[in-house]
Amino acid sequence: MLSSVRRVADRAFASLWGGSCGAIGRLQQPARRWDSPGGQRVLVVAPHPDDEIAGCGGVILLHGGAGDRVTVLHVTDGRASRSGGLDAPAMAQQRRREAEASVRILQVNEWRWLGLPDTVWEHEVILRQVDDILIGIAPDVVYVPSRVDFHPDHYAMARVIAQAPALGAVRRVRMYQVQVPLTRILVNLVAPIAPALATALQASAAYTSQEASLRGAWRLKAYAARSHRVPFGAEEFWEVTPAGYTALHAEPPPRPLLETFRGLRRLALTDPLAFSVGRAERRRLRELAAAP
Repeated sequence: MLSSVRRVADRAFASLWGGSCGAIGRLQQPARRWDSPGGQRVLVVAPHPDDEIAGCGGVILLHGGAGDRVTVLHVTDGRASRSGGLDAPAMAQQRRREAEASVRILQVNEWRWLGLPDTVWEHEVILRQVDDILIGIAPDVVYVPSRVDFHPDHYAMARVIAQAPALGAVRRVRMYQVQVPLTRILVNLVAPIAPALATALQASAAYTSQEASLRGAWRLKAYAARSHRVPFGAEEFWEVTPAGYTALHAEPPPRPLLETFRGLRRLALTDPLAFSVGRAERRRLRELAAAP
């Protein structure tokens, strides 16, 4: 009974905070709406299996619908997840199966799986691999993690991409959000995903081991829809030049990321904190990315 009451209260609070996002959004400068001319090459870099769904699963489908060629790159095998009580090798196998099912539903043109153990890689080795991938695909658009996060793998992968020499040939770099919201301080591109929503939810459901952590990602999409006044769901991005992205990751953060940002957690009650903690750092990063 208590669990049922808690779920109802949590949904009610999420709806209330969504209304606040809508009210705040009406006071903000409108973000540019996502579009694609078609015929683009798109690379989505996901540090873990499920990051692509959390950050831009809807947009992957929109790109496919526009006639773009989409490649999803999974860097790690996700073995460090503690959900379900599985040991590390079993979890790695489980998450590869989930990722394979998800990208099949997303109908991506190419899936690349590096399968590195979480948090364990040699920076120079993965840098060469990523640079070779960028050269081989020659993407017009890259979707990537950023330092507006607290997960060490997300930040480490962002640094790798930022240092890849081939990134300079990319036209657009778009940072997605996983658990930590970019907020309207940084968001300059929004994609209404209503046309892709049902399929994106199906792809998300393939990650059965990550269902709990993906709840926050879907709340973010709901909040984004309210903020930008679009129906059902939206995905937000911070689009910068390759030079701007490199500048963001050229030096270590001034404070540990765990002390700088806060993500959405299991319950919606603390979601407002994820939007407010780290506000000053977001503003500083905005100026840093604009400097090059």
